[in-house]
Amino acid sequence: MHELSVCLALTQKVAAIAEEHGASRIERIRLRIGPLSGIETALLEHAFPLAAAGTPADGARLEIVSAPVVVACTVCGEETPCAPNRLLCGACGDFRTRIVTGDEMLLESLDLDLPDAGARSPAAETDAARA
Repeated sequence: MHELSVCLALTQKVAAIAEEHGASRIERIRLRIGPLSGIETALLEHAFPLAAAGTPADGARLEIVSAPVVVACTVCGEETPCAPNRLLCGACGDFRTRIVTGDEMLLESLDLDLPDAGARSPAAETDAARA
């Protein structure tokens, strides 16, 4: 189950971000995961509490957003959504495509508990931080 090692890396990353912002704990972690990423979200959700125990992410809510599979056609140049098991261009039907989205696992945002701000405060929004 490599999802546990993914969760361990994720908790290290978010703990470092929390420390940078002076947060005492992490309230929510939002991930964007594509169906071609190789991550089983159910296993990730199961492993997360184990990996987060004793870290600033202990008790944090893990929110997972599914990323659509989108391909770019090298023949007609269109970007179209497609099924994960059928990476064909939706415009011309050609098989010569490259994946634009759907194979990622991205840390989208964190809600941090900042001592100075009182309650929850959204912070550390990232659209390219790979966990």
